[in-house]
Amino acid sequence: MFTLKQSEEALKDKRRLKWACRRGMLELDVLFEPFVDEAYDHLSDDDKAVFRRLVTCDDPDLFAWFMGHKQCPDAELQRMVDLMLARVKV
Repeated sequence: MFTLKQSEEALKDKRRLKWACRRGMLELDVLFEPFVDEAYDHLSDDDKAVFRRLVTCDDPDLFAWFMGHKQCPDAELQRMVDLMLARVKV
């Protein structure tokens, strides 16, 4: 069984990361997939790690955070959510 750290390490490979971003929920897919294609490579190493951690979260939580129904309890993840939302609002 993968630990969270092992799964984050596996997501360093961009192909695997892109696959993990395919959520099967349109509202999330339209946020994650373009972000990986257009912005991920420009993130700092620390922010890339935060993004990889975000990708490991459960879809219902992600949906609630991105739709503004709930705040993410993790400040780093919330910052990444806000960054991703800011990109699509421009």
